[in-house]
Order: sequence, then structure tokens, then C-alpha cells
Amino acid sequence: MKIKIENRALHSEELKHLERITGEDPAKCYQCGNCSAGCPLSYIMDYPPSQMIRLLQLGRIDEAKSAESVWLCVSCMQCYARCPKDVSAGTLFEGLRQLTLREGEDYKKIKELDMPFLKGAPQQALVCGFRKFVS
Repeated sequence: MKIKIENRALHSEELKHLERITGEDPAKCYQCGNCSAGCPLSYIMDYPPSQMIRLLQLGRIDEAKSAESVWLCVSCMQCYARCPKDVSAGTLFEGLRQLTLREGEDYKKIKELDMPFLKGAPQQALVCGFRKFVS
């Protein structure tokens, strides 16, 4: 499949903003795949960590923000531990979550959660989940 890469997409303000808030430079990644190989959840992600970084390298930040992988990441930082270039996909995922939540787009609506789940879930899990999924 041929992908057309536009210069303005590679240097978009949103991508620069993501780099500022995370302190990560996706351009440093040379796609070795160690992050995806070490990720405990890559098998259920729509895009494994290395492919998510590739989307950012291509300037396709909207596609990266809409990926389910952003919300599945548990921030274990195994990606960072394995990366020979010290790029943290987990930190980039957190930045993408923040950008989405700052736009006022919740990943999960509290009304969508069923009451038995809310009553039975540990309090710490609810607080952490709301921090991660709700603006």
C-alpha cells in the first residue's frame, strides 16, 4: 500500500505538542520491534507499540489517537526497558490519552458502566480508571 506523507503532517503542531508534553521523540525509533515483543498486551492491541510509533513518525496522529491500543496500555514501561534508543511507547500512549481527554472526549462514559461492576470494583481501580478514561 502506498502512503503519501505530507511535510506539514510530519511537522504538525499537534505532534510537536505531543513531543513537548511527553518528552519523547518518536523519530528516534528505528522500528526494531523490541517494544512490541516485550509488551504484555500487544496481542490484544489493534496496533502494537512499534506500529503506533510508526504512525506518529508518519504524522498520522489522528489515527494514533483513535487507536484502541492507547487505552489498553497499562504503562508497565516494558517498552522503554527494551528499547535500544530509549523511546517509551507507554509515555507516548499516555500523552495521546491526555490529548484526547483534554479535547473533552471521554473514552468511557460513567453512565455506560454497569452498577454491579461499580459496586464490586476496588476503590483504587475506580480512581485510577477515572483518571485514565474520563476528562
